[in-house]
Amino acid sequence: MNESEQNQEPVVEQAEHFDHLNWLKTFDDLSFKEKWHKVFEGLKAPKNSGQYKYAKLQMIRLSAPVASIIVPILMILILMVFSQIQPPPRPQVEVQIIEPEPIEKLDDIDDIIEQPPDPIEMDFTPTDHVGPVMDNSAVTPGPEADFSPQPASFDSVAMVKSPVIMKGIYGSRSPGSRGSALGQYGGSGATEGAVLRALRWLKKEQRPNGSWAGTGATAMTGLALLTYLAHGETPTSVEFGETVEKAIRYLVDASDDRGQLAVFAGNYDIPISTYALCEAYALTKVPMIKEAAERNMKYIIEGQNAHGSFNYNCRGDRSDLSYAGWCYQAIKAGLMAELEVPGLEEARKKGIMGCKAHSNGVGFGYGLKSCSALTGVGVLCMQLFGAAREPEVRAGLAYMANWRISWTEKVQGSIYHWYYITQAKFHEGGETWNSWNKQFSPELVRTQIVIPKAILGPTGKMEDIGYWEGPEINKGHSGGLVMDTSMCAMMLQVYYRYLPTFKKPEEMDVQENIISDDEINIEIAS
Repeated sequence: MNESEQNQEPVVEQAEHFDHLNWLKTFDDLSFKEKWHKVFEGLKAPKNSGQYKYAKLQMIRLSAPVASIIVPILMILILMVFSQIQPPPRPQVEVQIIEPEPIEKLDDIDDIIEQPPDPIEMDFTPTDHVGPVMDNSAVTPGPEADFSPQPASFDSVAMVKSPVIMKGIYGSRSPGSRGSALGQYGGSGATEGAVLRALRWLKKEQRPNGSWAGTGATAMTGLALLTYLAHGETPTSVEFGETVEKAIRYLVDASDDRGQLAVFAGNYDIPISTYALCEAYALTKVPMIKEAAERNMKYIIEGQNAHGSFNYNCRGDRSDLSYAGWCYQAIKAGLMAELEVPGLEEARKKGIMGCKAHSNGVGFGYGLKSCSALTGVGVLCMQLFGAAREPEVRAGLAYMANWRISWTEKVQGSIYHWYYITQAKFHEGGETWNSWNKQFSPELVRTQIVIPKAILGPTGKMEDIGYWEGPEINKGHSGGLVMDTSMCAMMLQVYYRYLPTFKKPEEMDVQENIISDDEINIEIAS
């Protein structure tokens, strides 16, 4: 490029720049219409030219005043339009107010009707097959317990609640019924206090595997468990639930497929453990317990001899009323629990014949046609089997009319015999029971050996425990402290353990199934 050409280019740029400035200067002097005309002309210019760019800028400047007026007016108009629009109606839900139906009044709990009960007693005849008594020489007897001939207020007795409500033959074992039965049949706060101390002593003495020590651990465990069941205690009970459950498990595990006992240690283990399992099933309805009870019951039924009695181990023709008494009680408990074992009812009928075979017309004895302190066994078992008005029973009650218990004087029998006598006289009722109750219960309360503040109770404070040891002067037939304590406690539970059998002979046919009125209903309280 020559020098002349280089000098010409800035002249053009300066001319354009000059024109642009003149255009800007004169734009302000134009009218509004002329300004828009200039803008339109500038917009037609090349896009990279200054006129085009300036036209766009001026278009924005010219439109700003209009926008400042028009836009607010448009917004106001829009808002006015929307304010006039009605929103769609909301869907309406119809609400219906339903008047509550009146709650039906629940039926009152029926009063327990006196009907044939089923006490369970234990018999050990004067024989040499019972083991030695446990040594308790280190324990000092506690103070005598107060006893009132008049039934104390049941509210004064600390009771353990259980969620199980029992009707029928076991009706009085429920917490709400024990107090009523105590007052009705001659118990008191003193007798029930002794029972609770015994239950706490047994709890403290239970071994980790659920058993108790003594002559035959399985038999002793059965006796202790019967004592808890007599009080209405089940595995759900607050204070004794764990104790009961461990005992039941021990007895269930002890039974093998043949109905014998894997831990068989003595002649009485089979009937006593079966007896306890039957009651445990009746109060809990746990199928596992029923299966074990039925296995054992089958073994017992098969062992009943031609006389209707039993020999040791439920085998042999020999008849032993002490051993048979346990089998009879187990049979009765099996009927009450409604076990499904062939021959169970027939065994009851044969049992009446077996009891009669042990009577000599005056009382009942260890062998056939004999008479001894086992009279209470024969009388009670016939009562349980529905034969309470048979001549042998009437003669036996007369034979025991003046018997009593004592720890200091020589009298007929021992704790074992007194246990059966207490049950037999309770089921006879009337003056027979009243006179016996006035004598035996104060003696038992007085002779309990009490250990103060020995176990933690359900309320968090230390509680007394208590046990019994058979009197030296009237000892005999004892399997140890567990046996003595269990039987004495069950004697003091006689008021509510079973309902008394007060039916007359014309009301009870000994050949009929006498458990028809003894239905067992388990209801869970809400």
